[in-house]
Amino acid sequence: MRFATLFCVLFLLLRFGLFVDAIIVPVDFLALQAIRKSLDDLPGSNFFDSWDFTSDPCSFAGVFCDGDKVTALNLGDQKAGSPGLSGRLDPAIGKLSALTELSIVPGRIMGSLPHAISQAKNLRFLAISRNFLSGEIPASLGELTGLKTLDLSYNQLTGSIPPSIGSLPELSNLILCHNHLNGSIPQFLSQTLTRIDLKRNNLTGVIPPTSLPPSMQYLSLAWNQLTGRVDRVLLRLNQLNYLDLSLNRFTGAIPGQIFAFPITNLQLQRNFFYGAIQPANEVTIPTIDLSYNRFSGELSPLLSNVQNLYLNNNRFTGQVPVSFVDRLLAANIQTLYLQHNFLTGIQISPAADIPVSSSLCLQYNCMVLPVQTPCPVKAGSQKTRPTTQCNEWRG
Repeated sequence: MRFATLFCVLFLLLRFGLFVDAIIVPVDFLALQAIRKSLDDLPGSNFFDSWDFTSDPCSFAGVFCDGDKVTALNLGDQKAGSPGLSGRLDPAIGKLSALTELSIVPGRIMGSLPHAISQAKNLRFLAISRNFLSGEIPASLGELTGLKTLDLSYNQLTGSIPPSIGSLPELSNLILCHNHLNGSIPQFLSQTLTRIDLKRNNLTGVIPPTSLPPSMQYLSLAWNQLTGRVDRVLLRLNQLNYLDLSLNRFTGAIPGQIFAFPITNLQLQRNFFYGAIQPANEVTIPTIDLSYNRFSGELSPLLSNVQNLYLNNNRFTGQVPVSFVDRLLAANIQTLYLQHNFLTGIQISPAADIPVSSSLCLQYNCMVLPVQTPCPVKAGSQKTRPTTQCNEWRG
């Protein structure tokens, strides 16, 4: 009823020429009015000051038009530190038939994501991060076949990731980190998908070998409860430049071939992997983080080519390769964390001068520490393991 009344008022204004500026189509005009009524500036924000409906809506802050239709909505002041907006999202957003981009700055937007957003069939970019959205991700978002970026990170979303999201054919970026999502990771069909960030959720289950496309460049699944092997998954992802699988429950060995990929960050900490790390012919990775797992076996000298190497809290045994020491003393290794393993020795002089730009931590292994170096607080105060533990893992 209210929408029909507003339509009649708008028709009369147009009929008698009371608008002197250009005007958008009535449906978009009314949709903007509904959106405005459902949202407010937080104290300190004046984003909506320009939203005067007696003037051309295409001149409003955050409103972009093509002809007489709204094509993009960037709601809230984009400057860093802006107070943002409060309120709820009105389903009238779905009435903007030409909308290709919708973004909302961090603020206090609450309630669920309206299913009606899927009526904006031309939507390519949807980003509502760092607000208080709750409820489930609408499965109807799978109808946005042109959607390339979906960012709903840092909210309070629950439920599982709809399989329809995985079916989006043009999806390039999926960012759902820092929510309360559960269930398994869906299979992704898009061959242009380059970024997935699902860290800090409650996801469970295994990752099928073919669930992620080879186009992946950034993959973060940290702080979940995922299980199973990942070797066959990783072997397909030969374009990765960031990988973080930390704090999960993955099992099995990591194939040595992945260390030949040009990965710039690899984090697999606090999982339940078993087996040794396979040596590869070449290591071209600036940062490798395999900490807090159950990796075992001896350290490969090839890993000494890594600039920042985190192998702490595993079950590595044997001597630390001489190549590690050489590169550390030459300042080619900036971080070398080997604490909390079962390593039996390292060939380094007690008088060695470790560069100030480098960090070495060896404590709580099966050796008398040849050098005393600063270690992170979480490394603990004990210098060596009990003899009984070392005997158990010897060999």
